[in-house]
Amino acid sequence: MARVLYDAGNEKIPKETQMTSPLSRRAVLATPLPLLALPARAQDSYPAAPVKVVIPAAPGGPTDVMARMIQPGLSAKLGQPVLIINRPGAGGNIGVVQAGKSAPDGYTLLIASTGFVVNVSLYREPGYDAFKDFLPITELGSSPNVILVHPSSPIRTIADLIAFAKADKNKLNVINPGQGSTPHLTAELLQIKAGIGIENIPYNGAGPAIQAILAQTTPVGITALPPAHPHIKSGALRALAVTGEKRWSDLPDVPTMQESGFPGMVSETFQGMYAPAGTPKAIVERVANDTLAVLKDPEVAARLLGVGFDVRANGPAGLSARVAKEVPMWRELIQQSKIEML
Repeated sequence: MARVLYDAGNEKIPKETQMTSPLSRRAVLATPLPLLALPARAQDSYPAAPVKVVIPAAPGGPTDVMARMIQPGLSAKLGQPVLIINRPGAGGNIGVVQAGKSAPDGYTLLIASTGFVVNVSLYREPGYDAFKDFLPITELGSSPNVILVHPSSPIRTIADLIAFAKADKNKLNVINPGQGSTPHLTAELLQIKAGIGIENIPYNGAGPAIQAILAQTTPVGITALPPAHPHIKSGALRALAVTGEKRWSDLPDVPTMQESGFPGMVSETFQGMYAPAGTPKAIVERVANDTLAVLKDPEVAARLLGVGFDVRANGPAGLSARVAKEVPMWRELIQQSKIEML
């Protein structure tokens, strides 16, 4: 809730200090006016300095990719440089907490992925409250997850993957971008539905996870689509399936998990932009409107789609609704999977 710095309507002058002279009365009543004007002037001049956007993930992951693709347009709209600050660690909690504790003045914002709504159920002490510590600005985009292998692998389909896992006496090692990420939870869901053993190998972000799959560190990996997309298109990685409602537009040969025999198995990684709680409403609205304008630019939207993002320009109300829906949804899966809290 925004703090009220001054409320002239509730200010009362004690009777004993009231002045009978019209000139004196005008002087007293005029005194608060500069105080009233200061917040409005500060907001009207926003931003008067560069704006930092904290990304609680390593460079190269989907959240970092999204932020850097809207960065030039947002800088132009705001009239100030937008600085990307990567703060990975603790499943994203380090960066989220840092952003949440920043001054609520609009000069530090947060762009976070689905981990923002997952970690409040995955960690005993995540360090933040998804509902109380942040104000939603807008959802930016969402992506299906994708199950990947190296092109030299004999695994070519999800059926092959399941057969391979069942033939192996040990659990199948699967790389993911981090504990509690939607790729990690996708693997947990696959383990339940397919009746196979999976050993999740978390990395510190999608970028490092992709590099490990390219290096054939483990036989299988799951990430969000954007960081894997160029490697799939070039043939450096093979996609077995995506976890969206439908096939991705420029990957028509890659089936969905639903088509691969798992009805209802849909999971997405989404990116949202947030401000620390207490940020003035006028600033939140300014950033939201400028960000929505960038996302709705046809060239920007086409570029985002081309790297694996389905644009979701839905403003504060849309992001607020998504957070309210996904916090309990992921909590239920975490409990069902019996994932030990961190």
